[in-house]
Amino acid sequence: MHMVLAYHKSDYRKLPDEDRVTDALRNAGVMRGPAYFFPYFSFKEMKSPPVIEKLKRGPVGLLTVLPSGPPAMGKNMVQWFLYCAVISIFAASLSGRLLMPGTAFLQVFRVVGTVAFLGYGAAHAQESIWSGRSWVVTFKHLFDGLIYALLTAATFGWFWPS
Repeated sequence: MHMVLAYHKSDYRKLPDEDRVTDALRNAGVMRGPAYFFPYFSFKEMKSPPVIEKLKRGPVGLLTVLPSGPPAMGKNMVQWFLYCAVISIFAASLSGRLLMPGTAFLQVFRVVGTVAFLGYGAAHAQESIWSGRSWVVTFKHLFDGLIYALLTAATFGWFWPS
């Protein structure tokens, strides 16, 4: 979806003085793994004056570090295919329990589309709620999820046994 439609181009932007920032991250030993939260503090420290001052001063953020080197598109595409397969397996499992052979296309479409949308789209909302992602970006991902869900639902409806 991101490669075909241009509306995701504004989802990310370049860091100001990127080379200096990436050099500083590299020199600080920042590496791939769990996300970094900054400024970092424990729940016990959360209300302490120094932490509150750091939070007010900013920036406050989450940082995810990816593996160094060019993106591994082959690996990413395999993972995406497996993710789609898992969503389809759940959709098949639920629709197979709820719907009989010969069920009308539209009913199959509704059930499978709902399950598929929950798999492809609904989880993106928590990125805005808990991780500060822009709601505009989240709505774009929800739209993507809707498209994938519609395609999944149509495929199931088309191949549903008579």
